[in-house]
Amino acid sequence: MDRTPWDDLSREEHKEPPTEILRLEDLGLPKPTKVETQDQLADLKDVLPVTAELNGLGHLTIGGCDTVDLAREFGTPVLVFCEQTFRARVRAFKSAFPEATVYYAAKAFLSRALCRLVDQEGLFMDVSTGGELHVALSADFPPERLILHGNNKLDREISRAVEAGVGRIAIDNLEEVGRVAAAATHAGVLQPVVLRVAPGVRPDTHRHIQTGHQASKFGLDMLSGAALEAARRVQVSESLILAGIHAHIGSNIFSFEPFTRTIEVLFDLASEIRSTLGLEIGEINLGGGFGIPYVAGDQPIKLNMMADLLTASVRASAHNHAMETPRMCFEPGRFLIGNAMVTLYTVGVIKRTSPVHAYVSVDGGMSDNIRPALYQAEYDALVANKVTEPRANSVTLAGMHCESGDLLATHVTVPASVSRGDIIAVPATGAYTYSMASNYNKKPRPAVVTVSGGSARVMVRAETLDDLIRLDQPL
Repeated sequence: MDRTPWDDLSREEHKEPPTEILRLEDLGLPKPTKVETQDQLADLKDVLPVTAELNGLGHLTIGGCDTVDLAREFGTPVLVFCEQTFRARVRAFKSAFPEATVYYAAKAFLSRALCRLVDQEGLFMDVSTGGELHVALSADFPPERLILHGNNKLDREISRAVEAGVGRIAIDNLEEVGRVAAAATHAGVLQPVVLRVAPGVRPDTHRHIQTGHQASKFGLDMLSGAALEAARRVQVSESLILAGIHAHIGSNIFSFEPFTRTIEVLFDLASEIRSTLGLEIGEINLGGGFGIPYVAGDQPIKLNMMADLLTASVRASAHNHAMETPRMCFEPGRFLIGNAMVTLYTVGVIKRTSPVHAYVSVDGGMSDNIRPALYQAEYDALVANKVTEPRANSVTLAGMHCESGDLLATHVTVPASVSRGDIIAVPATGAYTYSMASNYNKKPRPAVVTVSGGSARVMVRAETLDDLIRLDQPL
């Protein structure tokens, strides 16, 4: 029987464009009277990895690697992880908070190779499921530097965490106190815990990523007295010790005020626990949530200013309550890895839908980045092989999935010469893209490739078509 092209197809490869191609300029879209600057790297300097440069071919390079070459070698879509950017963000955060315990929030992106980088940089790590715990332990990450979160932890997840010797378990509800205590008793250990509370703070961010208000599914309610009751139950347990209190109020926050309000609320609770139960609180964990720039014009957080303000606020609150200053803890994820990755796509169909609008479709979409559909998240983009060409047309970057909402970016300005086979680079895709990826429409998940010093290596291999049926059982 004759073989078909499908017989040899194990993954999606970048293909050279056909001879006859439709360019964006062929659609006759009106050009703006003012052509945007040609220096796209300058416009996106806060969004792109720190190693982003332009080479002699006019191509975007990251970590010393030509992104067009990466697309050809590894296929598209592909996530390009800049190791230098990640390490730089980690070191900047630790420098800004030199006396704090810094956890990397694994939910942003996790792999065994990344666990080793996190370990090398001396970070602790926050895991929120048994799966994330398994990845960390399989990478030999020190369990004493782990904290286990989750609003509905399974008994087997709690038991494994306790038996592995995790440094902290975050108590998210009253029921968990007894369950964690039972697991610790069975293992014969004294398990440190922190109380995750809902401080009633609602930051100015998307409602789906506001996690500290009273109606949130996360945390112990303070107004009802649940947080104080949890502290009492921990105190009377012979297998638990209260290490601190915790609050995570949301994600992608740029203002100081929600954090300082949270500090005040947590110290009020710490003072109440001390006066009622005689327990001193040694840690105040403020979670994560520090925002990052996603599009040209977004301003990055002034980290040192944030650090100075939060440190001063903690010290002032401790002084006002006549308490020893507790250790601060943080759990950044997006802030550390968000701008360290860029996703590369290949342009396919270009479609004009009105006299002033066109779709530029790429070979990925909501299966590798669901954030625009889920949170209305905004992204920028550039044509990696035409960086020096002026951006003359505003288009919508469309995914390939069978959903009208599968749009990766809107109002993206690109050169008029954009055509099938060009490489699109979407920056700031390190957080909550691959970790939320799916096989929707039976689309294989992309590879994650680490770049550093002009070399590239696979961190996570691309799925193949065979991977899509690996778990299927015969009828």
